Amino acid sequence: MNLMNNLLIVNNLSKTYYSKKGETLAIEDVSFSINKNDFIGIVGPSGCGKSSILNIISMLDKDYKGDIILNKNVSIGYMFQEPVLFSWLTVFDNALLGLKISKKLNNKTKEYTINLLKKYGLYEFKDKYPSSLSGGMKQRVALIRTLALNPDILLLDEPFSALDYQTRLKVSEDVYNIIKEEKKTVLIVTHDISEAISMCSKIIVLSKRPAYIKKVINIELKTNNGPIENRKSSLFPKYYEEIWEEIDE
Repeated sequence: MNLMNNLLIVNNLSKTYYSKKGETLAIEDVSFSINKNDFIGIVGPSGCGKSSILNIISMLDKDYKGDIILNKNVSIGYMFQEPVLFSWLTVFDNALLGLKISKKLNNKTKEYTINLLKKYGLYEFKDKYPSSLSGGMKQRVALIRTLALNPDILLLDEPFSALDYQTRLKVSEDVYNIIKEEKKTVLIVTHDISEAISMCSKIIVLSKRPAYIKKVINIELKTNNGPIENRKSSLFPKYYEEIWEEIDE
């Protein structure tokens, strides 16, 4: 198994859930790899185990079969579906929270976080509380909190699903541009096919439960102008139809 060009390898991953009613095989023999600067999307039917894969990769769930192999010194950051900002903490303190929990808060990491807030238009709100922020701004704070840890791989779990359609488009554009600017590698789970096509360079299509990989599609829209412009590509409908047919089968 060659890790030379990979940040992470998922090899023969399977996951079974246990309850009083018996066993449920959720994920079956899933394998893929992540290279530096990849922007990979995972799509599939509702309840097929997409988020479970992220939980396993991040080691929040250690009860699985198969191998999760990280290249040496590769770190992972996880941005959840909800921003999860604490109402009693300021924007700045929320942004520092991951550093505090991981005991990585020092003058250097604090300055790095301040620069992120300045760079992405949140510094003037650093002493405000989450209740005064829009949904999109809360997502940016949550992303900066994750970026403050300077992870090599970002895991994004349905990060825009709680937003209305127009806000979702704008925030996905913001997040995409921030990630590209910071040169991060991304694995995103989404139920929104259009979102996946507009943001990702590669899409993994999962089957219904128990989930296996039905297809891996490389996305080449011949534009690099962000999600909103990518949706206008003449190739966009072709990819949408191809993925929809796999999920709808």
